[in-house]
Amino acid sequence: MRALTVGAHGLLLEVDTADEVGALHAELLRRAAAGELPPVTEIVPAARTVFLDGLDDPRGVAAALATWDIPPLTATDRPTVDLPVVYDGPDLAEVAALWGTTADEVVRRHAATAFHVAFCGFAPGFGYLTGLPAECHVPRRATPRTRVPVGAVALAGPYTGVYPRSSPGGWQLIGRTDAVLWDPARENAALLTPGTQVRFVPVDRARDTERVR
Repeated sequence: MRALTVGAHGLLLEVDTADEVGALHAELLRRAAAGELPPVTEIVPAARTVFLDGLDDPRGVAAALATWDIPPLTATDRPTVDLPVVYDGPDLAEVAALWGTTADEVVRRHAATAFHVAFCGFAPGFGYLTGLPAECHVPRRATPRTRVPVGAVALAGPYTGVYPRSSPGGWQLIGRTDAVLWDPARENAALLTPGTQVRFVPVDRARDTERVR
């Protein structure tokens, strides 16, 4: 783990893998809740880093972190969200070709994968979900769409994501869900937060998906 102070009150922690980010983030949250971490205003994970803000002594925290034994993250450490999905996206056949298989097999593999939210970004409520093996990683579209519909389930690189609102986007669209990803009126506005486990549950194309609130 590499530590870099940011300004007078920030500390950026860099690790090598997404799994290490998840484990570090979970341990920081656990210790903060237990009063074992100095007061901090933000703990924000990203693809390879975790940022802490609001620290009185970032260098002191960095020195203490160097002595921590950080356990690997397990499934029991994470809350779980099930997302009902109709797998009828316009790029499903293209993804099947990239995977060297059929559209039905893409659906089976994707729905059988245990995902977790590595970090959030791009738009409020958008989670970057990891879990697909390297052979299932796909490139972004050569030409992004000017409008991706809300609820689109999409793939790009190592990630799966669900668009919380209509926006431009270049990810490969394989399905759709009616789950409400971002609702400011809800106690937790974001349905998907870092560390959350996600299961995609196929539903029949002939009926609407159920809204998850």
